[in-house]
Amino acid sequence: MAKLIYSMITSLDGYAEAAEGDLGSGPADDQEVHTFINDLFRPVGTYLYGRRMYETMVYWETAHTEPDLPPHVLQYARDWQAAEKVVYSTTLESVSSAKTRIERTFDPDAVRRLKAEADHDLTVDGPNLAAQAIAAGLVDEYHLFITTSVVGGGKRFFPDGVRLDLELVDKRAFDSGLIYARYRTR
Repeated sequence: MAKLIYSMITSLDGYAEAAEGDLGSGPADDQEVHTFINDLFRPVGTYLYGRRMYETMVYWETAHTEPDLPPHVLQYARDWQAAEKVVYSTTLESVSSAKTRIERTFDPDAVRRLKAEADHDLTVDGPNLAAQAIAAGLVDEYHLFITTSVVGGGKRFFPDGVRLDLELVDKRAFDSGLIYARYRTR
């Protein structure tokens, strides 16, 4: 059975989306971090997105057409294009990327079936959609990319009202100050 992974950049104070501004330094700013993420997520077979996260990530569908992109950025675009994408949205009328379908509601049982049938891991991306997957007990691993910024508010990486006991299975500090921490459910 494939794992469902929740991974996002998060501020030092635990926000995946800042109320005002950005979260500080992230993988797009750092070749070392971007290459690490490429290698980490290359095996992913399916991305589960909410509409807003999909609209951010669909950039990768055509990124390879931009001139003078570094090889590590082009590699991420190729890897993203190769994966299946499921967008959960009640408002999105169509998708603008290949290998992408829209689901109108998040159905935990359908995601369980996806995990059971998949040959490659899946990710759930975006704090709103991830909160639903966490509440349903579907997330197997949590990959946090922790910036050096404290943002003081926004959407939290972990939803309120959920108790999780996790096991740290990997960690790495980057020269930029970003910290990667990988946890799995016990």
